[in-house]
Order: sequence, then C-alpha cells, then structure tokens
Amino acid sequence: MARRKFWGWGLEDEGLAASEIEQLGAVFAERLGTDGVRVQEPPRVEELNLAAPRLAPPASLEPVFSTDPYDRAAHTYGRSFRDLVRAFRRDYAHAPDLVAFPRGEDELVSVLDWCGDAGVAAIPFGGGSSVVGGVEPDVGDGYRGVISVDLRHLQGVLEVDGTSRAARIAAGTLGPALEAQLKPHGLTLRHFPQSFEWSTLGGWIATRSGGHFATLHTHIDEFVEAVRVVTPCGVLQTRRLPASGAGPSADRLFCGSEGTLGVITEAWMRVLPRPRFRAGASVLFADFADAVQAARELAQSGLNPANCRLLGHDEALVSGSGDGSHAILVLGFESADHELGPWLARALEICASHRGESRGGPGGGPRGGQGGGDGDPAAVWRASFLRGGYLRDGLVRLGLISETFETAVTWDRFWEFHEGVLAATRRAVRQACGGGVVSCRFAYVYPDGPAPYYSVFAPGRPGRELEQWEEIKLAAAEAIAALGGTITHHHAVGRDHRRWYLAEVPPLFAGALRGVKAELDPAGIMNPGVLLEPTGGSR
Repeated sequence: MARRKFWGWGLEDEGLAASEIEQLGAVFAERLGTDGVRVQEPPRVEELNLAAPRLAPPASLEPVFSTDPYDRAAHTYGRSFRDLVRAFRRDYAHAPDLVAFPRGEDELVSVLDWCGDAGVAAIPFGGGSSVVGGVEPDVGDGYRGVISVDLRHLQGVLEVDGTSRAARIAAGTLGPALEAQLKPHGLTLRHFPQSFEWSTLGGWIATRSGGHFATLHTHIDEFVEAVRVVTPCGVLQTRRLPASGAGPSADRLFCGSEGTLGVITEAWMRVLPRPRFRAGASVLFADFADAVQAARELAQSGLNPANCRLLGHDEALVSGSGDGSHAILVLGFESADHELGPWLARALEICASHRGESRGGPGGGPRGGQGGGDGDPAAVWRASFLRGGYLRDGLVRLGLISETFETAVTWDRFWEFHEGVLAATRRAVRQACGGGVVSCRFAYVYPDGPAPYYSVFAPGRPGRELEQWEEIKLAAAEAIAALGGTITHHHAVGRDHRRWYLAEVPPLFAGALRGVKAELDPAGIMNPGVLLEPTGGSR
C-alpha cells in the first residue's frame, strides 16, 4: 500500500510525471524569461540525518508512540514553499522526537498528561497541510523534547441527526472519507479547501479554514454546532445548539485556536443536503476594474452564488484559464431544492452591466449550467486548483520561487490596498529574483469586501531560495499590514504570521488570549510559538 510522501503532496506513487515536470519547466522558463530550469530529485528517508530522540515514553504508552524515521520525517513539516525547500535540502533539524498515534480519547488524555508532567511540547497533527508553519516542531529550547500528535485513528462520521441536519464527526477524518460517509445519508459538509484530500475536520476548525462557498458561509466556523476538546487541564464539551446569545461563544474560542489550547477530537457539524441543481458560467472582462465592480455588486446582491471567484489577467494566464487578455469571473450557483436559471440570469445581467461577456448558458437543471467542458475557463481553472499541491511540489523541484498570500479588506479601501500590495511585492520580486510574475484573484467576496489571493512565481537562485522567499514574504506582509488588510483570510497564523497577527489584534485581546492559554495549558506545552510566543515547558 502506497504511503504519503514525507516531503510533499499526496502518495508516493502520485504527482507530476517526468514529462509534466519538463513541460511545467518549459512553460515557466518562457513566462519568466529564464534560460531554463533545473530539476531536483526528492529526498529519501535513508538520506536524512535525524537526531536521536531525546525522549522515551513511559512503558504504559509505548504502543502509542513511534520513533520510526519515516514517521518522524513525515511530521516535521507542513507543505509551504519554505517547508518544501528545506525538505529538498534534506534539512530535518526540527524533526519531532516521537510521534504519538493515540487510538482513542483516553490515550490522548494520557499523552498530554505525560507531556505536561515531563515538560514536553505537543504539536497536534491532522493532515499536515499547513502552509504557515503550523505543525513544525520548532519550539525553542524551553522543553525537554517535542512530540507530534497524529489524530488519524480518531476518524469517521460517528452519528447523524437527519432531523436537525447535523453530524458528529471525529476530528482526524480526512475530507474524502468525511464526504464518502455522509453521502449515503444524502448529506454533505460541502467544505472543499484546496487541501481537501489531505486535511482533516479538526485541522479545518483549528485553522478557520476557508472552503467551498465563495460567498456567504465561506469559513468552517459557520458549520460548527459544538466541539469536544482535550486540553491539558481536562476534556471540554460545548453544548449542541442552533444558536445562542449566552455570552461569548465557547465554540468560537476553539475555531482558529490552531492547537494552542488543546486538541479538538470531534465536532457536531451542520451539514447540507447534496445539491441536485447547478448553474454556472464564466464571464470575461477586458478591464479588471469592471470585473471588480461586478464582483462587488454580486456580493451585495443577495444572490449568494456558491462560486464567485475572480481571476485577474495574470492569474488567468498563469493558471491556463485564459491568454492574459481578460480577467475571468468563475460564477456558479447550486441548490438541493430548486432550479437556478433565474439566479444565474440575474447574475449575468449584473456582469453585463459592467461590460462582462459570458461563456456558458443560464441552464439550471440537475445536469445543466456548469459550462462547456475542458475548454471552458472555469473547468480549466478548477482542474489547476485541484492539482495545486502537486504543481507547488513541481515548482520547487524546478528551483522556482512560488508563494501565495491571501488577505481581506473592505471595498472602500480595495484599490489603494491592491495597488500598494502589488507594487511592494513586485518591487521585492525584482530585487530578490530579477523579475517574476505577481498575480491576483478573489478567492472569496463579501458584501463589505473581497478576499484577494496573490500568487508569486519567480526564478530561484540555487542555495538562496529561502532568502529570496523571505524578502518577498516580508515585503508583502508589511504592505498588507500597513494598508489595513488582515495577515490571513484562511491560511491561518502558524509561526510564519505570528508577528503580524499580534500587531493586528488589540493588545488587550492578545493578553486575554494568553490568560485563556494559561488556564487551559498552564505548562505551555500545546503547539508553542503558534499564535503566541512560546512560554517554555516545566522541567
């Protein structure tokens, strides 16, 4: 049975073929104006020089833990550009000492009890798809050691309440298994982040993941009905309720907690009937400003399209969805209840009023209305999006700099924000790489503002890729903060964004969060360095 790659996306026998790597290299060499690219070979476990574990678990917990080199390597990194570059350099200096695979909540409680008593840091690990340093066991020297806590055995749809349309789901459940187990009930969570195949429900909740819907219920938070969390001080279960005005929400406290307060073990989630009706189209705009105006009007129209993703000219070109002459709005509606022709027709009227030209018809039946197959810009973009993890691996193998950063800002500030972020990022790309491409798309849109998603592609210099990346990342993050955007819309804070997160939230709130952590995690063992500064473990 094929294992997951310890260094990259997907299974060991999956990914881009050699011919695809060569084609990708040729395409980007032409677009970036370089003479050519080099292809690096991925690492093998036997090449890694892992430090000996500093820890040994108590005899009662030995069956839970692994010191296998593959397991330790597979829990060292997430899947960011920085992670991948270090993996290709065979740099596994921060590998966890041990990996825990608790088979139930009782074993998880015992693992955290031991960590608290021994001064050992614990890093919750779902699918390992973090792109912000959220699962890396880099915790400083205030701990006797560090373990990664893998939740793969806490998985499955445990209970379905069809009357209330909710399901109790274990936190270690990967996206495909979750949907497969809801399908016989005619239900779906309908949360499809790009990491869907290799990310878990618990990870989505802990990072406030952005999912399938481009408007209205965009974040996983909206679907959380109740959570169960194992903290170092005990197990916490919130109450199932459709809504409540009883003070600050306990559920919301753990949405976005990123493993710093405890380990989410299961949650009651609001689920949906599976859609039967779909309608969609692609709309082309010669002028990006017209496309932005159309997206804003759609977001404020109350039509609530499921898909309303706007690809800028460069984004359309880089993704292969277009030739760079137009911005493309990927528009779609879906329902389990009714046909959608009138919704799409009205949306296309809005787009036409801003000089948008539609591709695809307004059909709204069970089989119709999603565009015209492989040649349709929406279909091409969707295929590129779904292969995003493999493409990112391929770009790193080719020695290219690739990074994405996403944010959100109100409509009234968008143009100043957008132009400022583009200018700062493009300047940094020129200085660090000599040139490159910075593209933009709207991943999500709200009545009060868009969530722009920026991508960087540039030539790397052998041995200097991380310094190039850091220069670009710093310039982009500083511009986002200075111009009033959020440091992250859905990729989470992790270790990479902590300094900007702590500057973004009010100091009194950060102090209150430290107080909550001290109450739930007095020894400071839970994912140190994420969200807040590490406090050091007890010895």
